[in-house]
Amino acid sequence: MFVFFSRLRVLFFGTDNFSLPSLRILNDSFKSNGTVTSLEVVTSFKATKNPLKRFADGENLRLHDWPLQKTGSEVHRNFDLGVVVSFGHLIPEALISSFRLGMLNVHASLLPKLRGAAPIVHAIAAGHTETGVTIMRIRPRHFDVGEILAQRHVPIGPHTLMPELHGQLANVGAAALLHCVENLDRYYRTLRTQDDGEATYAPKIVPQFADIRWAGMGAREVYDRFRALYSYKPLTTRLGAELVKIFRVSCDGEGEIGGGEEDFVPGEIRFCRKSKRLRVRCGDGKMVCVEQLSIGGKKVMSGQEFYNGFLSKLEPANRVFSN
Repeated sequence: MFVFFSRLRVLFFGTDNFSLPSLRILNDSFKSNGTVTSLEVVTSFKATKNPLKRFADGENLRLHDWPLQKTGSEVHRNFDLGVVVSFGHLIPEALISSFRLGMLNVHASLLPKLRGAAPIVHAIAAGHTETGVTIMRIRPRHFDVGEILAQRHVPIGPHTLMPELHGQLANVGAAALLHCVENLDRYYRTLRTQDDGEATYAPKIVPQFADIRWAGMGAREVYDRFRALYSYKPLTTRLGAELVKIFRVSCDGEGEIGGGEEDFVPGEIRFCRKSKRLRVRCGDGKMVCVEQLSIGGKKVMSGQEFYNGFLSKLEPANRVFSN
């Protein structure tokens, strides 16, 4: 049985820009004499470009480096609640149990869907039209399996890019977190256990995730992969022996093959002189337009620059991205 108080001492764990809105909103509560009566920060990235470190320094919040040197009963005396947002480290059981009210986590999916390190990327890449945030209790030894306090739904538009959705979810998650912290007794009375049978997973992004398989992927899948990785890493393919990085992709209308283009093979590149666009055939017979790319480590160029500098010098049979 938990004993709740109207004022809470909070230890915050985070590392990146997704964490920042949650830390900021808790700090606002702290500074305005709200529910949060004290606030300190744990981060594992010491560089000055760490957004949490910059914010904590600017707000005179005490910082702790991970791993913590003080655990167990000493943390129990100093804090009531732990809050974890995009931290990336498994919290030891002794530390979890040391908080009188346990630990909360802000996760960027509608759990149990998309458990794991990269739910935002995987939601867009899979073509989902909706995702959200979950406020959950942290359980030892496993990520993203604890009881759910609250969830908020967020739509994903057909052209939404990852940074936009990332920002939306960070802000929605921060607001939901504060509401849970301010009404913790009510939320703890209505905890909902996750159904493991409904679970899907969003593992860490590996370099191969950016590789385009032109024969095995439809045009929409290629476009969604671009949206999911936008600003994080470019899509990759090869033209002959050269590595090609693709930085911007767009849809090509309906993208159906036709008008004498039935002989296109997956990965084949054609330049439309009228629109000045590179068009590439995908495995479903539809097209994507490649707007910005680089080859062999050279500068990023437009589709027209790529055609003039490289593609036009190749025989038509060699104008095919590798699968």
